[in-house]
Amino acid sequence: MRVLVTGGTSGLGLAMASALANAGATVALTGRSGARASAVAAALPGAVGVELDVRDEASVARAVDQAWSRLGGIDMLVNNAGIGMRTVNPRFMTEPQGFWDVPVEGFRAVIDTNLTGYFLVAREVTPRMLAAGGGRIINISVSDSTMRRAGFVPYGPSRAGSESLSRIMAADLRDTGVTVNLLLPGGATVTGMLPLDSVPEGQRFLEPAVMGPPIVWLASDEAAGVHDERIVAADFERWLRDRTGSG
Repeated sequence: MRVLVTGGTSGLGLAMASALANAGATVALTGRSGARASAVAAALPGAVGVELDVRDEASVARAVDQAWSRLGGIDMLVNNAGIGMRTVNPRFMTEPQGFWDVPVEGFRAVIDTNLTGYFLVAREVTPRMLAAGGGRIINISVSDSTMRRAGFVPYGPSRAGSESLSRIMAADLRDTGVTVNLLLPGGATVTGMLPLDSVPEGQRFLEPAVMGPPIVWLASDEAAGVHDERIVAADFERWLRDRTGSG
């Protein structure tokens, strides 16, 4: 399985890239810094690093070309690259701000990365997958509560938009051989998006490694044909039991 993971140098992206590489997949992981992407990839078996700014169409085209060439194709895209609320409000967990106080440039930066970025990368990869006869696209999302929680503009709207985008992508690609699914952690996760020095006392968080088992399964033969599902990583084992009717 040849996999492109965007935003793969840290957080959820690195956790998924690591799990996939250790499971035997050939992984290209991306970051805005090509040097950092290459350094991170060097620590994973068989992985390669690729420079990519998901906000820029030319960068997306170059990165997909490079990943396709270096991997010999792309069987699965993991759309993960994103930025969080810290970019517009460093203390968003304890001191939420109203949407009217969000800087316009901050709003645009989050939407351009978390929503438009998913569109641009999928738009570049999908025709190649269709020509190759199939492929898998996994769009990473967050919990529903983040999409309606006070003080979460623009992050919440960006992720709500990415979920809608994913559902429409799935509808557009039904019966083409290219599958589309959503994967989300299932709660607040310890990544660089979370300011651990300014969170409510006693709040518990998931570890990025929670994304490993479901992403490895989604790359497996068992997941061939799975389409338009919304999979919560923290509940993955139960979801899989319900799906297979076992246990």
